[in-house]
Amino acid sequence: MAPPHSRTLSDVLLTSFPAGPLQANCYAVAREAGAGCALVDPGMDAMDGVHAVVAEHDLRVEAVLITHGHFDHMWNAQDVAREYGCPVWIHPADRHLLSDPMAAISGPSAAMLRAQFGLENIPEFTEPADVRDAVDGAVIEVDGLSITVDHVPGHTPGTVYYRVDYDGPEPVSQVMFSGDFLFAGSIGRTDLTGGSHPEMLHSLRERVLPLADDVVVLPGHGGQTTIGRERVTNPFLAELIDGTEA
Repeated sequence: MAPPHSRTLSDVLLTSFPAGPLQANCYAVAREAGAGCALVDPGMDAMDGVHAVVAEHDLRVEAVLITHGHFDHMWNAQDVAREYGCPVWIHPADRHLLSDPMAAISGPSAAMLRAQFGLENIPEFTEPADVRDAVDGAVIEVDGLSITVDHVPGHTPGTVYYRVDYDGPEPVSQVMFSGDFLFAGSIGRTDLTGGSHPEMLHSLRERVLPLADDVVVLPGHGGQTTIGRERVTNPFLAELIDGTEA
């Protein structure tokens, strides 16, 4: 596990670390050190990192936010919820994956993942005790921090991203936790179970292109970017802007 990376945007504390064989980013977001926080996408092997960032910043875990139901983003959601007594937020269309994460990865892909990452003995998954619907337009309140949910199907039927407003000295209007929907220079794959390329293009057109250029994008894998940078460099957004998408 890589060491946590922390960044304070005046009124928002952000801490992240990659975890698991697919190095999925797990984020903690709070108003400040010592406050209640939300954990975004605690995937495989995330618990050590969760314990580290909670201790380092004296945080109270008050919510788990899942961007989508793939195993590398929600594997430890139940563990976090049980240990800290907090709810898990996920879109209803992906909720069934909390108890059956491999249902989103069928056939040869599932066999390859089991062999490559030692997933032959997958533990029995059950829903957390408190599951809440991360539906489009919902606002999740976490100790004075308001987190907005945007439903963006395409990677999975229940993919969402989460936005937090920023009102500070840096030229940033919002921070977006994009999961596997939007990456630096790319987008989430749509060839897995439940994926849809037409829905992905619609979500990008309707929910990304209207955003301000100064929105910081924190993806589920890899480094951060901005909407402005992606508008110029991401070929999938460029095709939408030019009207040449397939």
